[in-house]
Amino acid sequence: MAGRTTIYNKIISEQSLAKILPENKHLAEDFLDYLQSIDRSPQTIHQYKSDLNQFFCWNVEFNDNKRFTEITKREFARFQNYALNTWNWSSNRIRRAKSTLSSFSSYIENILDEEEEYQDYRSVVNKIQSPVIEPRREKTIITDDEVQMILNQLISDKKYQCACVFALAAFGGARKSELLRYKVSFFDKENIMETAALYRTPEKIKTKGRGKNGKSLTKYTLLEFEPYFDIWMQERKRLGIESEMLFVKEDGTPLNVSTLDSYAEYITKILGRPFYFHSLRHQLCTRLFKIGLPADVIQEYFGWSGLEMTGIYNDSDTSESFGKYFTSDGIKGSDAKL
Repeated sequence: MAGRTTIYNKIISEQSLAKILPENKHLAEDFLDYLQSIDRSPQTIHQYKSDLNQFFCWNVEFNDNKRFTEITKREFARFQNYALNTWNWSSNRIRRAKSTLSSFSSYIENILDEEEEYQDYRSVVNKIQSPVIEPRREKTIITDDEVQMILNQLISDKKYQCACVFALAAFGGARKSELLRYKVSFFDKENIMETAALYRTPEKIKTKGRGKNGKSLTKYTLLEFEPYFDIWMQERKRLGIESEMLFVKEDGTPLNVSTLDSYAEYITKILGRPFYFHSLRHQLCTRLFKIGLPADVIQEYFGWSGLEMTGIYNDSDTSESFGKYFTSDGIKGSDAKL
């Protein structure tokens, strides 16, 4: 069984890219330069570039290669219809592309308005109603028992690095890209907090956020991670790996995201349903709620800016919450625990 799947289509071709109207191409390049000047991350700029290339390839093939500033609301609606029904894009994917086109339009309207040919330009992208959001991917909820089952199987299969990656995600809650930024030294005994049974990174780790440097956070990991760290360190010693980075290839070079994707496919086979690393952020948040941690403590653990994120990541069933307080013996107080 494969992991969660996204539908990909051959949208961008070298032939179509070569035919893009020079003015459209230059405007897009100027826009991407502008994004760099306001410190957008390389990943964000890469995504904007991809979205613009896809739109302009459609414009070449199906819209007479029109100047972007002359494209009408009807034509933007046609693009949306084509993306939805021919490319089979999800509503979220369409909304993201429209957000790129809207930002591009706003750049022309607000930054290039001093140039005569763009003085009268007005953005119309957002006047097109977007399709209703309908999730297309099945959400995978992983239980505590399944976390342990997967770890046991990975160790049995001698997939020691994979087990260590999985354990760090399960007991630390880091995003997939963040897992690759951990160093061996982060798990020296001196980095166990004096006031809590947690590892705390001695330096901040780049996480998701605005700007090319993202948001840097101190990260925490439950001590349950230790056995899987120790097993992986023993294997590294056997292989003669001395890199400061925790997750590496056999030649000592840092691991990449594609390897983590292959790990996810392997874990999917063990679990028997689609696995993706982000599900472990939900799993850990849910677990912390179940053992009675207050929402503000969970917020601090994950480094979230607002309490509302704890609700988004808590996958507890409503009946579980009710069961703490509404019992056959009557209604319990707010200090009840599961």
